[in-house]
Amino acid sequence: MIGRLRAWADRRHTQHGRYTPVGMTFHWLMAALVVFQFAWGWRTSRLPVGPDKLDAYLVHAQAGLAILVLALLRIAWRTVVPGPENDADKPGWQSGAAHLTHLAFYVCFLALPISGWLMLSATGPELPLSLAGLPWPHLPLDAFPRSQRWRIEEWAETAHGLLVWALGLLVLAHVGAALKHHFLDRDDVLAGMTPGVEPPTEEEDPAAGAAGSEAR
Repeated sequence: MIGRLRAWADRRHTQHGRYTPVGMTFHWLMAALVVFQFAWGWRTSRLPVGPDKLDAYLVHAQAGLAILVLALLRIAWRTVVPGPENDADKPGWQSGAAHLTHLAFYVCFLALPISGWLMLSATGPELPLSLAGLPWPHLPLDAFPRSQRWRIEEWAETAHGLLVWALGLLVLAHVGAALKHHFLDRDDVLAGMTPGVEPPTEEEDPAAGAAGSEAR
């Protein structure tokens, strides 16, 4: 089964120079959820204390759990089916920076939902958690004294806030790098992950074209 998946992915990588539809779906679905979380989290933080704010936090928590599950599934998928080699894999500092950025993304995708999960489990274990309509358990923190649970909540909230800023910076760097690859470097990085986008065509050097005409 794994061999067939890899063979199918290799054919797509070779023939089209793109990620598989599964890889693209993971990428863009998680990107949409991240954008939603930034917007919804900003909105939620500005709501007055009350039922609406609580409901908004629960929606935020559900989206965070979705990101956690998708991140774990994406890691499993990339372990079985590695992505294609593209121009981002060229030797040099940019390749190293790209790999470190992707690693940092995964740290945020895992640590952000877990820190939020810790916050709710520590101080709101009576609040219902769910994912796609299915119940989701709280972390087992009931055995800890209330004062210790509040310290856990404070630590998790601090980590959550720092991770939000880190993820925001990573998103800006990632988008900027993708646009640089496409419009300045004119390579296949953005096209490899974006349906309907083709790699930029090579621009002919006018001097080379004139020399060729004279030779003919």
